[in-house]
Amino acid sequence: MSPASTPHRTLIAASALIVGLGMAGCGEQTTQQAKTELGQGGSVVAGSAGPKGAQGSDSGLVTCNAPVATLALAENPNGYTMTSHYQLPASPVPLLKLIAQQSGCFRVVDRAAGLRSTIQENELKEAGIVRANSTVAKGKGFEAQYTLVPSLTFSEQDAGRGISGIIAAIPVLRDIAGLAGLVDQVKIKEAQVALLLTDNETTEQLAASTGSVKVTDLGVGGFVAGKLGGAGGLGWSNSNEGKVIAAAFFDAHNKLVSQVRELQAKPLPPSVAVLGKP
Repeated sequence: MSPASTPHRTLIAASALIVGLGMAGCGEQTTQQAKTELGQGGSVVAGSAGPKGAQGSDSGLVTCNAPVATLALAENPNGYTMTSHYQLPASPVPLLKLIAQQSGCFRVVDRAAGLRSTIQENELKEAGIVRANSTVAKGKGFEAQYTLVPSLTFSEQDAGRGISGIIAAIPVLRDIAGLAGLVDQVKIKEAQVALLLTDNETTEQLAASTGSVKVTDLGVGGFVAGKLGGAGGLGWSNSNEGKVIAAAFFDAHNKLVSQVRELQAKPLPPSVAVLGKP
């Protein structure tokens, strides 16, 4: 390749990029454009879980035919690397509780606010405040056979600055009005997470998985569109960052399930009573 052809090729490549950006930013009918790269399965975290099973969950959710153990989800003792200005929930544990229960691989037990409420009810019973034959009594709680601990690293990079530098070096493109402001809105958002599963009987780490998401957002403002939209009303759908993190945990849990399926099920406590069944 001759030296003279190099600037020409750079100009062509940059021009093609600008055309794409212009199409993303102009026209009333133009919608948000996003390129999503999400492990082996990417989808929204939404819906519900309970006696009727997973309701409204995405088709990409990896599931088990039957639960293998009871599961408690614990906060990471080292915290989470989330900056406050992202306006994210303080903990991803509620999000993971929904995913874990929807998968059908676990019976989820509460070791946080729910447990504190049970202890409080027993204290009220012992104080004579609630009825003596209360259905909340000592010795009825279910043990957590496994514990799942999440970790999170989230980062956001502004790719627009690098593109602006390329354009500034090309006089023809540099003089296009409003061009620099448009490319500055190109964002690359990434999330990397991990899940660690421990057997509480033996303390052995039984399984571990990672999840990652990369979204290149070519829109002008607004939220990332597509399968990342929404996160089950748990506060993770209020920002682009929250949607990306939710999808990364979904990815990690799907990978974890492939390991959990190989585990022999532990003796489980009685199932919850439901209508029409004893």
